[in-house]
Amino acid sequence: MFENIRIVMVSTSHPGNIGAAARAMKNMGLQTLYLVAPKIYPSAEATSRASGADDLLARAVVCETLDEALAECSLVVGASARLRSISWPQLDPRQCAAQVMAEYGNGPVALVFGREHAGLTNAELSRCHYLVNIPTNPDYPSLNIAAAIQVVAYELRMTMQNGAEAEKPSADGVDLATMEELEQFYAHLEAVMIESEFLDPAQPKHLMHRLRRLYNRTRLEKQELNILRGILTAVQTRR
Repeated sequence: MFENIRIVMVSTSHPGNIGAAARAMKNMGLQTLYLVAPKIYPSAEATSRASGADDLLARAVVCETLDEALAECSLVVGASARLRSISWPQLDPRQCAAQVMAEYGNGPVALVFGREHAGLTNAELSRCHYLVNIPTNPDYPSLNIAAAIQVVAYELRMTMQNGAEAEKPSADGVDLATMEELEQFYAHLEAVMIESEFLDPAQPKHLMHRLRRLYNRTRLEKQELNILRGILTAVQTRR
């Protein structure tokens, strides 16, 4: 049942962390690993640290960009240890697991983990519907990336074992827009705002970031997205 849930690691510096993450995933039954621009991969150190989970490494999908890793996904949750200047819908690991289990039937779900030293950038976070934050000791909040993946994966497994799978809503009639389709919409929206002089590209401030948050929170269906794209096209045609 976890085939539709992918762990995405962004620009991982140390290959050992990739292997440790694969081990944590296999412990909890997760099978799908995406690696975005890893610094060193493949690596003997990754294989060694995987400790028997090297089959996950063999199947891992290596991507050049985060957008490529998220293209087909209908739900994206980004992990972060710090709050951002612009607030984002936030979940703890247990809430994250419940959200994922409720939606994984609608399409691929991605759980995104950032760099060891800095996590996800604001631009990468803007690709996410939710932010998951692991409560830690405020005096020592640093958490190894493989440990963070272990915590989230554990909550997924416990949520499944506690019956959340049986309670998840049917995907019938729900055809959510994928991240690839949303990115095309955001590019179209930005172009129209610039053409209409609503947005000054020299001083964009946080406008697109806030609009991404709005539409990501709305969880647009494909048909709704097509309507919005049609409106934007009509605006362009009339100019």
